[in-house]
Amino acid sequence: MNKAKTIIKQREFCYSCYRPKSSCMCKYINKLQTKTKFIILMHPKEFRKTKNGTGQFTKNSLCNSELFIGIDFTNHTKINKILENKNNDCYLLYPSKKSLNLSKEKITSNKNIVIFIIDSTWACSKKMIKESKNLQNLKMLSFDVKKISEFKIKKQPSEYCLSTIESTQYIINLLNKYGLENISYKDLENMTKPFNKMVEYQIQWAERRKDPRYKTY
Repeated sequence: MNKAKTIIKQREFCYSCYRPKSSCMCKYINKLQTKTKFIILMHPKEFRKTKNGTGQFTKNSLCNSELFIGIDFTNHTKINKILENKNNDCYLLYPSKKSLNLSKEKITSNKNIVIFIIDSTWACSKKMIKESKNLQNLKMLSFDVKKISEFKIKKQPSEYCLSTIESTQYIINLLNKYGLENISYKDLENMTKPFNKMVEYQIQWAERRKDPRYKTY
């Protein structure tokens, strides 16, 4: 009697965006060279949700950027080196009463601008700041949102909450306005192309699963 062989086909993953190769959007990435350095601080939960996460898209779209995963960055050697560099002027993108509103006010600095962006839910972001003592004393940035997020597959806390890559695009646009960046409109607009394609892909698959002719094995 021949024993039936069960073949388990493992999905191949892209080592750049960590998505399955079948849904990899890296071909749509348009790398930008910014004067501003962007540091993406990703919560571990976001890293596990790479199919919908935009923090990795942001990192892969910006030449002058780094991404770190964690919750408490208090003793993070690389981050502290950036913060302690006297040539850097560091900011944390986080709305507060004391934050500098980029929509109304320009960053005035002769140093290298470094912007830290937290890639997480609002609840987890608060915990990351609470745990990371070295982030608490950073000057904070905010901006007035005048657009609705294209993140149609994810429910946002409020109408004008943006994804990480959309927020970063918005910031660069404001830095352009003040002459702190010189990114062309076309290149900046294309920054969110992998994100938009990912949303389209997820919507198409959601619709396909509703089709009674579609079967999963």
